[in-house]
Amino acid sequence: MACNGSNCQANCHRDEDERAARSDDVSSTAAVDGSGAVCVKCKANEPIPTAAISRGGEVGRFCADCFRSNLFAKFRHAVTSNAMISPADNVLVAFSGGHASRVALQFVHDMQYKAQKNFDASRDRSLPVFGVGVAFIDESTGYPITSSEMDRVLGDMKLMVSQLSPPTKELHIFPVHSVYSEGSRDSRERLKELLDRVSDATGKEDLLVHLRMLSLQKIASDNGYNRIVLGSCISRFASHVLSATVKGQGYSLPADIQYVDARWGVPLVFPLRDCLAQELSMLCHLDGLKTVELPNVPCSSINSLVSSFVALLQEENPSRECTIVRTAGKLTPFHFNRIPEINDCNVPLATRRRQKRSNLKLNGSISSESCCPICFSPLNKADLGSLETRQSASDVFGAACCSSCQFQILPQDSSDMEQFCSLLPEALFSRAKQSNYYDFGSLREQIQDYLLPDSETDP
Repeated sequence: MACNGSNCQANCHRDEDERAARSDDVSSTAAVDGSGAVCVKCKANEPIPTAAISRGGEVGRFCADCFRSNLFAKFRHAVTSNAMISPADNVLVAFSGGHASRVALQFVHDMQYKAQKNFDASRDRSLPVFGVGVAFIDESTGYPITSSEMDRVLGDMKLMVSQLSPPTKELHIFPVHSVYSEGSRDSRERLKELLDRVSDATGKEDLLVHLRMLSLQKIASDNGYNRIVLGSCISRFASHVLSATVKGQGYSLPADIQYVDARWGVPLVFPLRDCLAQELSMLCHLDGLKTVELPNVPCSSINSLVSSFVALLQEENPSRECTIVRTAGKLTPFHFNRIPEINDCNVPLATRRRQKRSNLKLNGSISSESCCPICFSPLNKADLGSLETRQSASDVFGAACCSSCQFQILPQDSSDMEQFCSLLPEALFSRAKQSNYYDFGSLREQIQDYLLPDSETDP
C-alpha cells in the first residue's frame, strides 16, 4: 500500500503504478495469445471456449459475436471486391448440406434479406433485389446410398430451405443422371455403365465432379440464373492445389483457385475462399445451423489421400492451408478468372466501377480457347499437336482431353474408346464439337505467317 506522506522518499506510489501497468500488459498479452478472458476485438466479452473448438483459424481469439462478424466480413469482402453479386443478378447457391455450403447459403440469404429491407425502406425503389435459388445434386446413382437415406436427406434439405425467412427461395433437386438429354433412354443405367468402365478410383471421383458441374450449369441455364455460388473454402482449395499437382494438372491450376471462374456458360463464384473449414464448422455450431452429412463412402483416391494429408498438416500448423493457397495464388490467372465487364447503363455505376478495379493480371501468352471436353481445364497448345493425325471422332475426342483425363478416366484400350464415348452425356461430346478440335483449317490460318510457300520448299 502506498503511503500518503508528502516527504516519503521510498517512491512506493511509483512502485504501485508500475505493478498496475505490468498487470495490464500481462492481461492484454494474454488476450492476444488467445488465453485471456476477453475478446481481442471488442475487449468486453469472453472468447469462445477452447474446449469447443479445434485448432485453426481465429476461433479462439474472438467472442461469438465478433467471430461471426469477422467471418461475414471475409465473405462480404470477397463478394464486393470481385463483383460477384450485383442487384440485377439471379444467384444459384449449390447446396450439398455440409458446413461450407450451409454457411454460403446463410450468408447469401443475409445479403438478400438486407437488400430487401433497404428496397422496402427506399422511396424510389430504383435498386432491385437479387434473386436466390438453391440447387442440390442427387448423386445416389454413383454412390451406394439407400433410397430411405436419400429421402431423409432430401426431406431435411427441403425443411432447411423452407425455414429461411422471405424472400422465398426455390429448391432445385437435380439427379446427376439427368445431364443426359431428355430423349435418351435409361439415363440412370447409362451413367452406371459409364462409371463402371472407369477403373481408376480417382478418375471415377473426378468424373462425378465434372458431371455435378454440368448439372449445375444445366439448372442455371434452364431457370435463368446468371451466377452459381459454391461454398468451397480455403481448406478445399489447399487440397486441390496438391491433388492437381500430383495428377499433372499444373498448367490449369491457376484457373481453379481464383475467386471467379467464368469459363463456363454461367460463371462460378467462391465467396468463402478465405475461410477455413474449422471456422465454418464452428459458425454452424454457434448459430445452430442444421447440416446434412451424406454417408461417407470409403475411397482410396488421390483426392481423399491428399485431403487426409492436408488435414494432418493443418493439425500440426494451423496456417498450413493458408500458406498452400497463398503460394499457389502467385500463379498468373487466366483471363476468364473475373466477371465479364458490364456495359449496360441499367447496372449501377458502383458495380461497374468495382469490376474495373479487379487487379487480376491477364496472361496473354496462354491461349485458353481450347479446353478439355471432360473437365474443361485449359489446355496447352503442345497438348493438341496430335489432333490432326486422328481420323474418327472418338479418337479426336480422346486426344483433345487433358493428360489427367486420358490417364484416369478414358479407357486405355483404343478399341473401347468408341463405346465409352457413346456413354458420355451429349453435353460433353457437343462441347468438344463446338470447339476448334475438329477445325484444323483455323489452326493453319493461325500459323500461316510461319509456313514456307510451296515454291520455296525443298525439291
